[in-house]
Amino acid sequence: MRCHVTAADNFLNWLTGEGLTLGTCTQPDLERWMADSTVSYRDETGHFIRWSVQHRHARDLTYGTVRWKGPLSTIDSEKRWADARRLLNDDTLPTPDRVAGLLLILYAQKIATISQLTVDDVHIDNDTVSITFGTSPVVLPAPLADLLRELVTIRRGKAKIGTPDNVPWLFPGGRPGHPLGDDRIGQRLHKIGIRPKQDRSTALFTLATELPAAILARMLGVHIKVAVQWQQASAGDWAAYAADVSSRAEHSDNG
Repeated sequence: MRCHVTAADNFLNWLTGEGLTLGTCTQPDLERWMADSTVSYRDETGHFIRWSVQHRHARDLTYGTVRWKGPLSTIDSEKRWADARRLLNDDTLPTPDRVAGLLLILYAQKIATISQLTVDDVHIDNDTVSITFGTSPVVLPAPLADLLRELVTIRRGKAKIGTPDNVPWLFPGGRPGHPLGDDRIGQRLHKIGIRPKQDRSTALFTLATELPAAILARMLGVHIKVAVQWQQASAGDWAAYAADVSSRAEHSDNG
């Protein structure tokens, strides 16, 4: 499932960059994308396009003959919440790793976004703590807010050691003035049981079923058209797909 989600995400972002949506994309547009030598996950994107046509998110597009009927595995929401509870409550884990993991599994933030956060992106106003990922600040719940307060306090203290121009990265790297690299953050999350790509996909689909597209777009820092299309896929057809799979399994067991 992970590669299918990545392929869909890449294609939707490409469409937005071209001023297109699934509904306005034409066959020549699709062929122009296919001709790009830098494109990755071609087969998986083909599955997504066929699925989009089948569910009427796109029209008159052809990409081979194999149909993709939905995710290859279930959205593991139970693991998501179990991981969140563990990161919120297990104080034996490093605070930076807990915060990075929670931003990924609760707010579907990419590691590349997390690595670029600074203490100035965290806003503390009395009892309220918020963080800005995209264009608007997101107010954090108390347990995570406390962890952010702690992390900001640590980072501000260390930033004073550097030069006045030193950027106080929320996740500083080993090189002075540089943030922790994406690969290093990924390794640290794997070490504490977080699967960055797969767990972010779960978070992305879950958020898309819970939030209005405009809020989702601001939170993720994506174009509103991308958020709307993710919401359509997640809220409607993923649920229908899951119900269909469940129904088929029940019939098979009864048979």
